[in-house]
Amino acid sequence: MITMQNMAPLMFGALVFVMVIGFPVAFSLSALGLISGFIAIELGFFPAQFMSNLPLRIFGILSNELLLAIPFFTFMGAILERCGLAEDLLEGMGQLFGSVPGGLAYAVIVVGAVLGAITGTVAASVIAMGVISLPIMMRYGYDMKLATGVIAASGTITQVIPPSLVLVVLADQLGKSVGDMYAGAIGPSIAQIALFMLYILVLSYFKPHLMPPLPPEARTLHGWALWKRVLWGMVPSIVLIFLVLGTIFLGLATPTEAGAMGAVGAIVLAALHKRLSWKLMREGMESTMRLTAMVIFILIGSTVFSLVFQGVDGGPWIEHLMISMTGGDKVAFLIIVNLFVFFLAFFLDFFEIAFIIVPLLAPVAAKLGIDLVWFGVLLCVNMQTSFMHPPFGFALFYLRGIAPKEVKSSDIYLGAIPWVVLQLILVAVLIFYPGMVTMWLDKEVVVDTDKVRIEVESFDDVPPAKPGTDGAGADKPAADKPGADAAIPRVEAPAGDDDPAKRLMDQMREDQNKLQQKQ
Repeated sequence: MITMQNMAPLMFGALVFVMVIGFPVAFSLSALGLISGFIAIELGFFPAQFMSNLPLRIFGILSNELLLAIPFFTFMGAILERCGLAEDLLEGMGQLFGSVPGGLAYAVIVVGAVLGAITGTVAASVIAMGVISLPIMMRYGYDMKLATGVIAASGTITQVIPPSLVLVVLADQLGKSVGDMYAGAIGPSIAQIALFMLYILVLSYFKPHLMPPLPPEARTLHGWALWKRVLWGMVPSIVLIFLVLGTIFLGLATPTEAGAMGAVGAIVLAALHKRLSWKLMREGMESTMRLTAMVIFILIGSTVFSLVFQGVDGGPWIEHLMISMTGGDKVAFLIIVNLFVFFLAFFLDFFEIAFIIVPLLAPVAAKLGIDLVWFGVLLCVNMQTSFMHPPFGFALFYLRGIAPKEVKSSDIYLGAIPWVVLQLILVAVLIFYPGMVTMWLDKEVVVDTDKVRIEVESFDDVPPAKPGTDGAGADKPAADKPGADAAIPRVEAPAGDDDPAKRLMDQMREDQNKLQQKQ
């Protein structure tokens, strides 16, 4: 017998089941939500009128201006993927770092970070760097696992570095501003880049044969020609980063407006590299259309499910479950949540996790006193592993699609493991050191209302007015003073018997005495 108490656990278990077995998430969520809603109405858990909220919520999704940033950023990444900017960046950085062991790996990490800051999409970074860098690394003797791992991992940096699409979605789901999410991600982004480069540095010291430097004949650029090549790739990137991120941080533009400016900037860059064409625009629009439609359908499906789930008290059930498992401890809660999200990332991509799981966990995190910006950035760092680990790591699929035939799939999958470990290390650091996120945020001013004091000056403390002045001690204009026609003349109160108030009081006393005599 299904009761109100076990309806929410049954829905949650069915949710995990349909996600794990691989049904299309958007449609399975909608079906699961509607079927559960019909059962709940039939069993009397909530009235049929409760489902009338569903059209309103779907309309709210379609009218959400914040979500307009997703197609803009996606279109910008699609154009930059094909405009030639990545080639310029990789060639310049490869020549700059090529003389040291692991130089090409350093170049890939730096270019991955720059592309992440201007594209916001993993596919654009992984495909661009894989097409350009992987053949060069193979030609100069790089270990295949290292080469494929560093390319895939550097592409997933895009997930954390603003203007990440994941941060836009999480800001919407957590009810926080995109600017705060972007600011909070600055510290983890820097830490992740440093962690990746430190790994290459240590590995190049102990195993330099895995990543030999470029031979002198391959380093064709020197002096000003080298710096010119580097600047030709970096300066447009920096300008585009300012157009997108600078305007958001300075409060000059909303995320949607910044995304629109970024899309226009990407078109301008494509024109500068003489790659702009109708074919390029059509391909960019097609990929943007597919991704945007996927996001909207997943969001609508998750809304159908979450409405019914909340109607059967699923929120309190999740809250009670998490608090009973963790004892109300913040760190224990974050560890359990991140393990759960890491497991789901084997089967789901970040959009599905953000739209389905995050709305269930955010109220519990808020009740435990966890900063939701910290919580969101932490989940974002965790969810980037969904692109890296088998069996459904999309970054690995992208790389497999563009890699030469001599690259084994086993090398791609095994090469990703050390980088997944590095990402999990960053997750652990963020759990125990939230300041890496919160130090970049504006400090919230907290006012203790119990300590607020309102002091009002007593009338007894006001000194008596001097003759010829008003109550504040200022001179009053004389009535007969020239030019003071507009001044209010001073009227002296009558004294003695001429005082009407005194006459009235005397009359009242007389009437009272007469009344007493009659009695």
